[in-house]
This record gives sequence, structure tokens and C-alpha cells, in this order.
Amino acid sequence: MKTNKKKIINDPVFGFINIRSELVFDLIEHPYFQRLRRIKQLGLSCMVYPGANHTRFEHALGAVHLMRSAIGILRLKGQEISDEEADAVTIAILLHDIGHGPFSHVLESTLVQGVPHERISLLLMEELNRQFGGKLDLSIRIFTNEYHKHFLHQLVSSQLDMDRLDYLSRDSFFSGVSEGIISSERIIKMLDVRNDELVIEYKGIYSVENFLIARRLMYWQVYLHKTVLSAEYLLINVLVRARELALKGNDIFATPVLKAFLTQHITLEDFIQNRTISGRPALDLFASLDDNDIIASIKEWQENPDKVLSYLSKCIINRRLFKIKISKKPIPEHKVNLMKEKICRNFNICDEELQYFLIIDTISNSAYNKVSSDKINVLFKNNKISDIADASDINLSVFSETVRKYFICYPKELDIK
Repeated sequence: MKTNKKKIINDPVFGFINIRSELVFDLIEHPYFQRLRRIKQLGLSCMVYPGANHTRFEHALGAVHLMRSAIGILRLKGQEISDEEADAVTIAILLHDIGHGPFSHVLESTLVQGVPHERISLLLMEELNRQFGGKLDLSIRIFTNEYHKHFLHQLVSSQLDMDRLDYLSRDSFFSGVSEGIISSERIIKMLDVRNDELVIEYKGIYSVENFLIARRLMYWQVYLHKTVLSAEYLLINVLVRARELALKGNDIFATPVLKAFLTQHITLEDFIQNRTISGRPALDLFASLDDNDIIASIKEWQENPDKVLSYLSKCIINRRLFKIKISKKPIPEHKVNLMKEKICRNFNICDEELQYFLIIDTISNSAYNKVSSDKINVLFKNNKISDIADASDINLSVFSETVRKYFICYPKELDIK
């Protein structure tokens, strides 16, 4: 009996999403992709915005919907996009986040250091291509910008791609932050191609201005919200401490797949060669790791005999997050030293353990990169093309400047005025 693979999915952000390709359906059904159901889109942002529990699975499907809309619009405007190209670029956007680890970027700072999720996404796409008999060849060429139609790659990865149009709309919807609302449908209807580059018709300039403003506000209000930062850095420290103990031979509880990452140094080369680790190919091992492994293990670590791991784990599980103070200037050295003394005295810890209780770092935000090779270009009625920063009648220079801030993070009970 043949399965009906042309499905309709009810999405809370965009309504009904049509899955028109049998190959796309088969990829959605694959365990690599189904894993994204267990990876939150916004990591620990739900500790600030309780509704922000949506996943990378939903985001990828939303991006597919926007991609199909963009393909339809560009075809109506005379751009030649074959069915093969349409399916390939749809698959590229479907799988663009497949290499994300648990809680988004946390894993890149702890268990697989120096291995960006984009690299793992490509390796997983290549493994899927092998399993599907080469049917993803064109998708991979578009994803890596090696296909001669550059604008197709821009639809997947640029400063105005389907990825950003979905996550801004979706993250705004689920967090309840109305400042992130954008008109993705309007922007897509204004898309066109000139000289193999995506352009936005001048009529859509205000929608793009709103997009840049929304992106800037969402970064400060959601993605870089100070309490979200506190939670994510706390999670990083929990995993770093657990890994430190595991590498020293301590037998700490962990799900089998997480234990493999805690007890071994897994490198990019391991993933490239897909070496066997703990009895499983490295890519399969990675594709079995999700948010549930982390949370289940942290729950148990609350009772670990190591006081540092136990304390940090309880802070995460019970939302006793560290105090965080953000400044436009570096944190004064005298304040840092004072806090170090208070931490060591109150928690009776040594200098080597201090790093887990005191976090000092920087954050930065830039909504638009004017020097990027993939600018947002505006098409005027006279066929002149200008960068959005030059075409706009409002000052967008603030969006292209990198704003850097400094912060200090420490246990709340040690707050000083």
C-alpha cells in the first residue's frame, strides 16, 4: 500500500503548510530530522518567556513554507526555476539547522568545541545524500553556494533569507514580543532577481526597514536578554564541570549518548571520517543527542557529591539563576576582585573552581552587515540598484554598527550594590 506523502501541516504561525515533494516528506520522516522535535529553537529563553517552547522542527517547516512562496513569486516574475531546482532549494532550507545540538549553541561551547553547527549540518546532509542515493546532490551545491544560480543560495543563507524571515516571525509569536513582528509575506512578494542577485522592489523598502528594526530589537529583548544569558552561561558551566569530572574518571550519571560526549574528546575530524565512537558512527551518535539527554542528566546531578556540579544543577532546575549586570564599559577590576573574594568565602571553594561561579564576558549585536558580499539590495523603478542602507530615507547606520556590551554574572545571594 502506497503512503500518501503529500501532506498538509497546520502551523500556528503561517496556517496550512503543503508538503508537495515525496522526497521532502521522506526527509522529514528521517530520524535525523525528527530529532529536531527535541531541540528547542530558543534554548533556555522559556525561563524568561514561558511560551517560547517551540522547536527547530517547527522552524524548519516554516522556512520550507516561505521558500515555496518565494519560488512561486520569482517564477511569476519570469525567473526560470526548474522543478528540480525548486525541490533542491526547499531541501536545503529544510535541512539548514539539522546540525544544531541541544539548546542551540551551548554544545559548541562545551562538548564539541570548535565544531560549528553549520559544519555538522553539511556532514549530516552528505550522509543523507548517501542514504538517499545521491538525490541531495543539487541541494548540497546550493547550500554550499557552489551552484551557478547564486540567488538560490541567498534564499537559504543571506541577510534576507527564509531562515531569518521564519525565525523572527516564529520567535516573536511564541515569546509574545510584539516588537519582532515582521511582514514576511509582503517581503517575499517584493523579491526579484537581477544579475543573479536577490533584490527587493522599492515598494517593499518599508517592510525591510521594519525587518531590520525588528531583528535588532529581538536580539536585545529575546536572544540576548540578560536573564537568558544568565541561564545559558549557567548551563554551559554545568556541562563544563560535568565534563571535567568525567574526564578525571568520576563516574557521574549521564544518558549513554551524553556520557560518550562527556568522557571523550570528539573532534571535527571524527565527524568528517564518521569514526566509530562508543560503538556508533560519530554522526549517528550526535544525531541521538537532544535536549532531553541534558535535562535528564542535570536533574540527577543535583544530588552529585561534587558541590560545584550539585549547586549549579540545582540553579538550573529550580531557576535560581545568577545575577547579571550589563554595562557599556568593561567591568571595573576592583569590583571583580571583590566578587571573587565573596564567592570564595561564601562557597568555600578554591581558585580553580571560581570560574564556575563568576562569569565575565561580552555580547555584541549588529542587525545589518553593510560590508557583506550579500547586501540587501533595493531595485528602483528605473532599474537602479542600491544598498538598503543608502536607499532608505531613515538613518540605518545604527544597524550596521556593532554594539558591544560587557557583563558580569554571579550567584544572586552575593549581590553587591
